Amino acid sequence: MQINVVTIFPGFFTGPLGTSIVGRAAQAGTVGFRVVDLRDFTHDRHRTVDDEPFGGGAGMVMKPEPFFEALDVIEPAGPVVLLSPRGRRFDHDTAVRYAVGDELTLLCGHYKGVDERVAEGLATEELSVGDYVLSGGEPAALVVIDAVVRLLPGAMSDHESAAGDSFYDGLLGPPQYTRPAEYRGMAVPEILRSGDHAKVAAWRNEQAERSTRERRPDLLDREG
Repeated sequence: MQINVVTIFPGFFTGPLGTSIVGRAAQAGTVGFRVVDLRDFTHDRHRTVDDEPFGGGAGMVMKPEPFFEALDVIEPAGPVVLLSPRGRRFDHDTAVRYAVGDELTLLCGHYKGVDERVAEGLATEELSVGDYVLSGGEPAALVVIDAVVRLLPGAMSDHESAAGDSFYDGLLGPPQYTRPAEYRGMAVPEILRSGDHAKVAAWRNEQAERSTRERRPDLLDREG
């Protein structure tokens, strides 16, 4: 899979894209990253990517030309996603949809926002990672990248581990425990130490449903 990122802060991605599951997937050739500096597509000595908004008001708006010219070079074949607080909420189903594709392009906004012509003329969709405002689209892009890459075949050494994650089957994940069996008076549930795999599976499913019902009942309503 190829993931393109258009940003005015390419250095923001240097460490994260080489770390943990994402870094290992890149080293293995499972995913390739192309981080494009938006300022490379400006034409003044100050490498200006923003300007004052038409109609007045506070803040600066990112100019359309650098985005359009950057994508002229990239020639993206898959979804072009503008990270934006007004976008549709990013979720597991969207991550799966991207993971089965061959290419994904992420556009990182900054300042007050991005010229609407970028949203209308370039982006195939707008995504938000939550109901809050970040200083730029870069942290949101990393969230999307991490969620997508870990779903790629071979990115995780144990697919069953991913299959037990929250949201994989529409539920939150069950409680997890490891050694020691008892710590400061808190003991691991006996059933997890029983060796009975069928009972353990039933317990985990019950706990997942209970946790979802108590913490995110909206997920159960969505299922049905």
